Amino acid sequence: MALEIHDTSMLHEIINGSALVGRTGSGKTTILRLLLRLYDVTSGHIEIDGQDIRDTTLSSLRETIGVVPQDPVLFNASILENLRYARRSATDEEIQEACRAAAIYEKILNFVDGYSTTVGENGVKLSGGELQRIAIARVLLKKSPIILLDEATSAVDSETESEIQVALDRLRARRTTFVIAHRFLTIVGADRILVLHEGQIVESGRHQELVNQGGRYQTLWEHQFGGDQVNKAL
Repeated sequence: MALEIHDTSMLHEIINGSALVGRTGSGKTTILRLLLRLYDVTSGHIEIDGQDIRDTTLSSLRETIGVVPQDPVLFNASILENLRYARRSATDEEIQEACRAAAIYEKILNFVDGYSTTVGENGVKLSGGELQRIAIARVLLKKSPIILLDEATSAVDSETESEIQVALDRLRARRTTFVIAHRFLTIVGADRILVLHEGQIVESGRHQELVNQGGRYQTLWEHQFGGDQVNKAL
């Protein structure tokens, strides 16, 4: 699926699978909100497969897009009900497979009530990592052609993140994907990395290209790993 953003103050690029990086306030989350039409562009237009997203219904647009936010929201219902919300027709086997891929299957089975466990208001009974993995399972279950990952693994430890990355890699292989990640190692293999600064794309390319340019991306990379650790992290 091709997504194109024309002549806006934010972007002027064809984007099919990108990672968005930049300091806080640079505009990363704003791009995701524009794609979801939480508000509309003030100039230019955004197209999906040649169609302006303002010419589609919000329900149709959001059915096309799966989102894993940094702070997932769950209903005060069972885990199974929260998962099936992604796709009402999903079978128990499909739900369990999505949970395996999101590295949450065994954890759910260890709960006293298993998939019938009530998560509480906004998922208060679950840890941050459990919430994120359930959100990832929902997107896997939804099978949307466009995926937005807004720091989708920020609340999990490194070992669990590695497990989830395998599932996310399979997910991204067949879909248009936008990734915002606070740990740069999770996006070094991205087809394209867009570096944002004050609402504008200031650099664009693959990881090694951007490091070699010696610009803003390299500065962000070195700030995260430390100058002596850059080569070791590659």
